[in-house]
This record gives sequence, structure tokens and C-alpha cells, in this order.
Amino acid sequence: MSFRVAYAGFMLESVSAVPVISTKDDFIRNTTRGEAMAKAFAGTNTVAGGCLDTLDAAPDAVAVPLVQTVIGALGPASDEAIAWLTGETLSLLARAAPLDGIVLFLHGASWAPGYEDIERHVISKVRNAHPDVPISVALDYHGNVDSRTFAECDVAVAYRHSPHTDMGQTGARATEALLRILREGRKPGLAVCKPGVVIPSILSATALEPLATVIAEARALEAAGDCDISVMAGFAYADSPNTGMSVVAVDWDGQEAAATKARQLAERLQALRREISSAIPVADVSGALADLEARPGAGKPVVLLEHADRMNDSTYLLRALMDREVGRVSVPFMFDPETAEQALAAGAGAEIDLMLGGKTSPESGGPIALRAKVLWAGHKTYTVTGQMQTGATIDLGTTALIEFGHIRVSVVSNFAFAIDGDPFYIFDERPEDYDVIVLRSKTHFRAFYEPASDRIIVVDTPDLGPADVKLIPFTQLDTAQKFPWKETPVLTC
Repeated sequence: MSFRVAYAGFMLESVSAVPVISTKDDFIRNTTRGEAMAKAFAGTNTVAGGCLDTLDAAPDAVAVPLVQTVIGALGPASDEAIAWLTGETLSLLARAAPLDGIVLFLHGASWAPGYEDIERHVISKVRNAHPDVPISVALDYHGNVDSRTFAECDVAVAYRHSPHTDMGQTGARATEALLRILREGRKPGLAVCKPGVVIPSILSATALEPLATVIAEARALEAAGDCDISVMAGFAYADSPNTGMSVVAVDWDGQEAAATKARQLAERLQALRREISSAIPVADVSGALADLEARPGAGKPVVLLEHADRMNDSTYLLRALMDREVGRVSVPFMFDPETAEQALAAGAGAEIDLMLGGKTSPESGGPIALRAKVLWAGHKTYTVTGQMQTGATIDLGTTALIEFGHIRVSVVSNFAFAIDGDPFYIFDERPEDYDVIVLRSKTHFRAFYEPASDRIIVVDTPDLGPADVKLIPFTQLDTAQKFPWKETPVLTC
């Protein structure tokens, strides 16, 4: 007997305050279906890749790839887009029936104005359509979830690492747990406990102490029992009732065992909330540049992490660096479709007047008027060689490499984070060609740049992703209960 297991996935990490909305057309344009999905993701370090590879290797399973929609880390989705996504998933599942199991990848921090919890909505719709089919859900480590999110699924697991170097392993874990349900005819306990703690993304790197110690305790509990535990950082910038950290436990010894482990680790996170919330120093722009000028990199570039920039077009650091003699500066993957098209029209070698960056929101710093030389312009697509999403294809759309003074900027039309060496390799450059690199990732850059840089300076700017989460204008989150500086945050299990 072979189990027919369907896979459907959706990735959008939403900053509620970003005014750039992902529409239904954006969803459709970034969707892959059926066998094309298998060809695109099999063998890659993605959730889809981990799921499909696990099913292909199982002698008693048949993979039924249905759909994958990848939007990325942007702003909200429109309600219409979420309705389309849900309907498309349900339609494809219905056509694929009969099914023995369903694996869903749902990021966990998607946001749209008409939905309290998008992930819960999708799971509920799938469960109503397939009441007797086991459902396993894989999530991003930065998902905002609670017990209601998973009320109608059987398994939930999330990435264990940030940077997310284990995306494929997470897809495999979700799939292996589902296959175990089918093979053994029994379901595990599934419990969620929330410590009442909200942290900014820059403090969610899983190697930072004391968070790393709590995560190690989760691994120790797994080694001692028959369970899978996900410590989730949550995503502070998606304003929902369940924003914040959580612990999700799947335990084959039953519901009580799962609940006990989830509560134990949530209590540890709660007790360490102040230490977790102050794990690394954060500088302002003037402080970061003073540090840089006082101690230039010794043979390696210094990374300036403009972490509050949520749309990769903030101009605060770039504007300040234009007037400083700090050596060669690179700003990779700046999101500015208008400038990219302007450079393409002018062609390589041209000098053009630009209004660069700062266009997605008033908080992004505003465009900079400058004259730049076009070094390269065209359509750019590449295959990831770094540890995160290895083997996946990234389409940057119309792209340009421009230079002005001591600064070189790659400008892209499709949003993408620069987290490894690929943004340099695709232009026949290397990160070490530069003295200073401006990045806008939050934790994913660390896998590559911690060893490749002289040091990392985290810089706070008045953009939409502040380090101080008290500055986020929450409307749905109960701020009286959920913040780490409160004396008695509420434990919710």
C-alpha cells in the first residue's frame, strides 16, 4: 500500500505597517504548481524540497505536489489575495483526492487586515474539506502562533535555526511525523505554550545567549523522549493577537507529555526574558560610523546591519556613508525598481541622475538625489549557493549595478535579502573586495558573515522595524500582557 501525501506551501512574512500590499496578482505571479513545483524544489534546502525528497525516499509513499506560493518578507497581503490562496489550495486538494495525508507549509507571520490568524484560517478550511485526513504543518521559526492556530491539525513543527539553514530538515520532520501517523494509526499530542514575550528579529538568532541555552534544552528533551519541540521567536512586526514567542511540542507519549514540555520551556523563556531582550548592543547611525572610523576592518569588511529597514530601501546609512571616507562600500540588493529600469534604459557605461531608494514609505528615509555610473544592467536570476535555501532559484527582475564615489549599489526590482556571498558572486565580485558592507537582513546573514567579516555593527534607524518593540504601534496585541519588560508576563498554554 502506498500513502498519497499532498504538499501545499505558502510563504509571506508580513510587516503590518509597511504600505506595500501583496495583491492577488502578486500571489499568482509567484506561484508554482504540480510537477513544475517538484522540478523547482526537489533537492533544495527548502520546506518543499525536504517534504518531496522525504516522500520520494519512502517506499510506502507517493508525493502529490500541488502548489507553492513564495512572496517573501514584505508587507501585508490583501484580503483578496488570501481568499485566492485558500481557494486555490482547496481546489487543488479536491482534484488530488483521494489523499491519505496533507503537508502544509504556512509561514506563521502572514498578515492581512481581514484575518486574525491566516494560518489558522487555512488549516481550518483544509480540515473542513478533508475531515479524516491527517494534516502536518511546517512553519517558520518567526511565526506567531497559539493553540488555536493548530486546533485542527495533527502535527506542527518549525525551523530550529535562525539563520534558517534547516528549512529542508523542517520539511522532512513534518513529513516524517505525518508518515508515522499513517503507518502506526495513532496521533501524537500537540501543545503550544506562550511565555508572553515579544522580541525584535535581531535578537532571535538562535546562537545568541541565553536563547541558545533554552533551545539546547529543547534538544535535550527530544533526546530523552519521543518528541519534537519547536522554540519559536515569533515576529514582532506582524500585529496580531498571538504575536510573540511560543513553544510547540509534538509528543508521541500523548497530550499531557506535550503540554508539560511546552510549559517547561515557555517558563524558561519567561524567566530569561530580560536577558534575551538585551543580548546584543545596538548603535545609532552616528555611533556606528564613529565605531567604524575608529577601528576599520582588519583585512575583512565591516558589516553595518541596518536592521530596522523592512523593505531594503532605507537611505539613512547610505546618506551618512556618502560623506565619510571609510573605504569601498557595498550596498547589495537595494529595492528600487524605478532606478533599475532607469539604469537599464541608459545602459552600461552611462552616467545618470537618480533619486535612489527611500520610496516605499515615509519612514524609509526618502530618496537620495545623486549622479551614478551604470556598471551593469539587465535581468538577473541566480541559484543560491549559500547555506539557506541552497539550490533555490532567485529572480531579481530588472537589476543594475551602479557606482557613485566610493559606493557601489546593486539595485533590484524583486525584493530579496542579501545574506551570503551570492549578491557579489553574480557580478564577479567578492565580499572581501569591500571595506564596508551594508546589509538589511536580521539574522540570516550571520551564517555567512560572522566568519567572513571583521565584525558586525547593528544599527538602529527610524524605519518600520525598530529594535525597541515598545515603538511598534500595536492594535491587536494585548501590550499590557505580552511585553518582556512587564514584571509578570502572562503564560498562555
